[in-house]
Amino acid sequence: MNKQKTLKGSFSLFGKGLHTGLNLTVTFNPAPENTGYKIQRIDLEGQPVIDAVAEHVTDTQRGTVLCQKDVRVSTVEHGLAALYAMGIDNCLIQVNGPEFPILDGSAIIYVERIKQVGIVEQNAPKDYYIIRHKIEVKDDNGSCITILPDEEFSITAMCSFESKFINSQFATLDNVSNFEEEVAPARTFVFVRDIEPLLKANLIKGGDMENAIVIYEKQISQEQLDKLADLLKVPHMDATKMGYIQPKPLQWENECTRHKLLDIIGDMALIGKPIKGRIIATRPGHTVNNQFARLMRREIRKHEIQAPIYDPNEAPLMDNNRIRELLPHRYPMQLVDKVIELGANYIVGVKNVTSNEPFFQGHFPQEPVMPGVLMVEAMAQCGGLLVLNTVEEPDRWSTYFMKIDGVKFRQKIVPGDTLLFRVELLHPVQHGISSMRGYMFVGDHVVAEATFTAQIVKNK
Repeated sequence: MNKQKTLKGSFSLFGKGLHTGLNLTVTFNPAPENTGYKIQRIDLEGQPVIDAVAEHVTDTQRGTVLCQKDVRVSTVEHGLAALYAMGIDNCLIQVNGPEFPILDGSAIIYVERIKQVGIVEQNAPKDYYIIRHKIEVKDDNGSCITILPDEEFSITAMCSFESKFINSQFATLDNVSNFEEEVAPARTFVFVRDIEPLLKANLIKGGDMENAIVIYEKQISQEQLDKLADLLKVPHMDATKMGYIQPKPLQWENECTRHKLLDIIGDMALIGKPIKGRIIATRPGHTVNNQFARLMRREIRKHEIQAPIYDPNEAPLMDNNRIRELLPHRYPMQLVDKVIELGANYIVGVKNVTSNEPFFQGHFPQEPVMPGVLMVEAMAQCGGLLVLNTVEEPDRWSTYFMKIDGVKFRQKIVPGDTLLFRVELLHPVQHGISSMRGYMFVGDHVVAEATFTAQIVKNK
């Protein structure tokens, strides 16, 4: 089982803000399990720490701006992309101003410092959200973000810039482990035609030729270009020479679209959980990225507990015969047919409900429904197999209920249903006592859940 991760120590980065031009310091700190990403403005006393989630995005004009109770922090996407891609789940970020420093316009410096300070594994399991079906967001400008089921996280972007220097481009990241080499160094970019409106909007005060790809593709007068150069405090250039005008050449022909991948990953970090799925983005931007991240958070809330993946073609870890060796139950009270997953603190079992179940004869026979007490019993039997897996000679032990709490029945069980059980230990077994949380699924839906305490007793 993959575990959550945080930084082994703290590190700080210094530089100017892209939009404010202020000299800023951002510090990344380790954080406890299940913290997620949190951002603290240390220049503002007594203000709340911002939860870095999609609902707290208030502006996407030229970057991602987070705001919670009037505390704002902008240009967070590059730092968050580095954390997400490097597998860090928990981090407290402290900044002494209203935005992160732009650095070189990419995420590579964040990645290098993360590697330098190190990453440490924590005890809590990493809580992936696994994509089971297509989810999509479109807007009126032709932008679209789609996510499809996949075994890992991957992303493809297709961009059309309507420019003779960068027209249509394609970029993909098939494995997030390649982020450092294939995406992190990609710099942000700007067209010269957009610079003056951005300056008039009181933005990019810290922009220069060192932290962005600058594309000059629509000729303006020498006087206009000189004026822009003076505003940006860069040398004058020849207004007749078109193309890429930053001193550092492109690292890839599609560097601009690779930077779009970086921005998408940073905005997906605001979903709050690592994702297993393939994103396909057409004409992406921070606005549609955030719409998609918000939709994903709603989807996660609807399926807070995800059903295990069940492939009936795979051989079980425990079949019916092995279960009989461990549990004293026999027909009609053996309610687990097989076990398909078994970890240190969890188990996944299967029960195929048929019309021949004896309880259907007397429990609503005109409309057969599985009794709720047997649903709890089935989860408990699965939990018993988990607990017995922790002792030597498990066939010499039995488990008995001591307490049942928090029982919820969400949907009736009828003949033909295939039940999946996932039971997790809430605490290590101590003095023969175990506490467990059980969930029962039909398809993707939770149909029942319960918390139970059991005692394991050696058979005489």
